[in-house]
Amino acid sequence: MPSKVPDGEMRGWIVPIGGAENKENDKRILARFVAVSGDSNADIVVIPTASRLHETGPRYEQLFRDLGAARVSVMDFDTRRDCHEPGRLDRLGEASGIFFTGGNQLRLTTLLGGTPVAKLIRGRNAHGVTVGGTSAGASILSEHMIAFGDDGSSAISGSVRLAPGLGLTNRFVIDQHFRQRDRLGRLLTALAYNPFAVGIGLDEDTAAFIGPDDTLEVEGSGGVTVVDAADVSFSSMDMVNEGQPICMLGLKLHLLVTGATFNLHTRVASAANLRAQKE
Repeated sequence: MPSKVPDGEMRGWIVPIGGAENKENDKRILARFVAVSGDSNADIVVIPTASRLHETGPRYEQLFRDLGAARVSVMDFDTRRDCHEPGRLDRLGEASGIFFTGGNQLRLTTLLGGTPVAKLIRGRNAHGVTVGGTSAGASILSEHMIAFGDDGSSAISGSVRLAPGLGLTNRFVIDQHFRQRDRLGRLLTALAYNPFAVGIGLDEDTAAFIGPDDTLEVEGSGGVTVVDAADVSFSSMDMVNEGQPICMLGLKLHLLVTGATFNLHTRVASAANLRAQKE
């Protein structure tokens, strides 16, 4: 469950990124992650555990240093025993920003789930620390995580498997590489299982910066697809067999780009900033 925000404090930013964020030219997503983590005072811990590539952690370390972070450390976890080491917990307790790289989200959850590290990160976010991730590192941030599923635009019973995520919030379910891998169907299927949550589909090189007030702001070159199932009037999920299409009535779908927002509490989308830019 998400950690309770103490009275008088504000939750930290939650920053899921759709993967393949620009690391060469326009680094605005990573630059903004540094900014909301303390800007020139940012103290960032990079967790590359989802990736099997040894260069992943050092690459992000250098990127964040080049973008002006005051301190950056790479902290990998090879075993669950690592998650109990006091030195690692102390270092995470010092961070103003925690960043999960891409890779395999199930590697993250099986190594970190239920450990003091997972509990500490939830608590630190509730006390104002920014937590974000890209690709697999984005998927794990919420309480309900898409572990794997079939691509395609149709909602199909049994086409998605959910697993517990890190649990920073229970307000949304994330899917990444969204448009590039045609993942609307599996996000809709996940919402058919749990209409309470908001579905957030992140295109590549696109991030959702979710502030302490639960307002989602889009950053990057692509789009964010928001699916709101709160007012669904009918779902056939309980009637169909595995492999059959699902009927859902009353879904709301919003397509957001940089400048557009969506409030996860009120469930209201806005293009006011886009109109202001045009004027």
